[in-house]
Amino acid sequence: MFPFRQTVLVVDDDQAIRNLVCIYLEKEGYEVVEASNGEAAKQVYLHHHPCLIILDLQLPKVSGETFCQWLRQDEKSEVAIIIISNRTSVEDKITALRMGADDYVTKPFEPLELMAHVDAVLRRTGQFCQKIAHEGLCIMPRKGEVQLYNRQLHLTNYEFNLLYYFMQNPDIVLSREQLVMQIHPNTEHTVMDRTIDAHIKKLREKIEDELGNPKRIKTVRGIGYKFVKPVR
Repeated sequence: MFPFRQTVLVVDDDQAIRNLVCIYLEKEGYEVVEASNGEAAKQVYLHHHPCLIILDLQLPKVSGETFCQWLRQDEKSEVAIIIISNRTSVEDKITALRMGADDYVTKPFEPLELMAHVDAVLRRTGQFCQKIAHEGLCIMPRKGEVQLYNRQLHLTNYEFNLLYYFMQNPDIVLSREQLVMQIHPNTEHTVMDRTIDAHIKKLREKIEDELGNPKRIKTVRGIGYKFVKPVR
């Protein structure tokens, strides 16, 4: 089974700080993505659906405050936010918390201290992080939801179960028989085998940018299908 890994987005214009934080997060088993400015952070967020964002306030192009406010405009956004900043006044901390941050850590900080804050925040919000995300497509099995670039998709139960199975097994060729077993475990395979293609077609209509040139679910002639995990 594909393991659930919590993804953390680190946003800071200081490369040294990003490298340091990423090293410690990866040691703790998190999947880490990063951005050097607020504009890039928006794109990374939409593509990777992180559970937590570690966010500097003083960023080029789009400030940390603006990015935070952009995130909180979406009432469905449950991503946790930890601010890291060299602003140390009580007023700055209060402002950040009121605009939607979950925690505030002042610079300079000890990496282990920051990891403790990460663990504490995710203990409170981790129930929202049971998800698998690949290149803007995100499935949340506990909530029964699928999003594509932060837009809610409406899938049938069959489509949802197929997509979940595909995303649990990226880059693995799955036969039609295997796929039938996932959505119709108690049905004659010879009867239902032919309907898999119809389910796949409907699923592709909802998750592919170009139906004539699918990038996510590839047909493997004579065998079945494969969910392609994009290479970063």
